[in-house]
Amino acid sequence: MPTHMTRGGAAPGATYVYVSNGGDGDIGTYTMAGDGRLQAGPRVAAGALVSPMSVSPDKRFLVAAVRTRPFTAITYAIDRRTGALSPRSKGPLAESLPYICVDRTGRYLLGASYGGSLVSVNPIDRNGKVGKPKQVIPTGRHAHAIITDKSNRFVFVPHLGTDQIFQFRFDARTGALTANTPPLVQLKAGHGPRHIVVSHDNRFVYVLTEMTAVVITLALDRKTGLLTAVSEASALPPGSTLRPGAPRMPAGQAQAPRDTSNDIWASDLHLTPDGRFLYAAERTGSTLATFGVDPATGKLTFLSSARVEKQPRGFRIHPNGKFLVVAGEASDTISTYAIAPDGGLTLLQKSPTGQGSTWVEIVSFDR
Repeated sequence: MPTHMTRGGAAPGATYVYVSNGGDGDIGTYTMAGDGRLQAGPRVAAGALVSPMSVSPDKRFLVAAVRTRPFTAITYAIDRRTGALSPRSKGPLAESLPYICVDRTGRYLLGASYGGSLVSVNPIDRNGKVGKPKQVIPTGRHAHAIITDKSNRFVFVPHLGTDQIFQFRFDARTGALTANTPPLVQLKAGHGPRHIVVSHDNRFVYVLTEMTAVVITLALDRKTGLLTAVSEASALPPGSTLRPGAPRMPAGQAQAPRDTSNDIWASDLHLTPDGRFLYAAERTGSTLATFGVDPATGKLTFLSSARVEKQPRGFRIHPNGKFLVVAGEASDTISTYAIAPDGGLTLLQKSPTGQGSTWVEIVSFDR
């Protein structure tokens, strides 16, 4: 789908990695070499509990959401020659958002609020500035992610507190969300659906459940935008003794004392660009599971599990499918892995990071 933002020149093959450090209130910048190794650059100020980020389709801007009051979206210009981030503007957000997504036109910022149990839409102007919310929709408890399908016509929102996936229609001309029919998919009680990705052929959607570490495959009807659950696969390593977890307090709020040391606490998932492998992170055991993907059925086959950064909150796969970068909330480093042809991971490097690293974005100009 065309975007109203225009492309500019870029260093051939340049790849940049950005990591939000909520504890330090800044964003770390890195340059990735052709062999996957990172060179740390400057850290750029953002705000306390900065967490989710999203890159505009034309790669001109990175938008980051600050989860402390006043809830703010900060737009940074990306220097295509150096990867440097330059603050450009700030815009108000409806609530604390653990997940944001720039739509495929680059004209709207979609947000999901865990604490506010809502979704929101903010306009984005030609200079990347995020405007005031134009739509705020109350939803089920603990909305945790929001994405569009590949056509940009449908939007999906997992709700951790009600075990539901909300299904919306999206009008990219006006930025309006409207409930699809039916408006949601009900999952098993206690799953806690958290993050969500769409297959590259737009036939399947994958949802990771926070409290059970299960990846659910759902078939996507590309005409109606409706989802149908078809299979499940566990992301826990064989022999795991972790038990199902429970919803936690929103970021920035005190958690009532309870023993969570053996609770399942899954976080993030991503597909390789060719769609052959899916990876899912679990924080209590600090593991990253590798699945093989059946392109015909969407079914996942557990292949292996690797120990990664402590309490892995976010990770990202390079657009060339060769490298993966993991950030841990309780670690002072991020890890870069090489992805083998069979989906296996080999640690390449650990690089310094800030406190409370939660989100990774990779911007590549080699294609």
